[in-house]
Amino acid sequence: MAWTFEFDLAAEKSLRKLDPQIAKRLLRFLYERVIALDDPRQLGAALQGPVLGKYWKYRVGDHRIICRFMDQRMVVLVLHIGQRREVYRSSS
Repeated sequence: MAWTFEFDLAAEKSLRKLDPQIAKRLLRFLYERVIALDDPRQLGAALQGPVLGKYWKYRVGDHRIICRFMDQRMVVLVLHIGQRREVYRSSS
């Protein structure tokens, strides 16, 4: 069974706000590079900290994709997509 992606509503909204070429590049990265792996943790890195350690980040140019792995269902849940300088700030 292969890994799949699910997008949180906030991630979908962020993706729609991006330039279409950038959005296409990010989606291509997810579907061609990450999903193709047996373990999507081979790319990217875990966020640092006791609370943030359960989240994972992928770097694509100046943009970051913040995810959480749902191992039982083999799903990568995309939580947030944005530019590096903004993606780590908590949204209100």
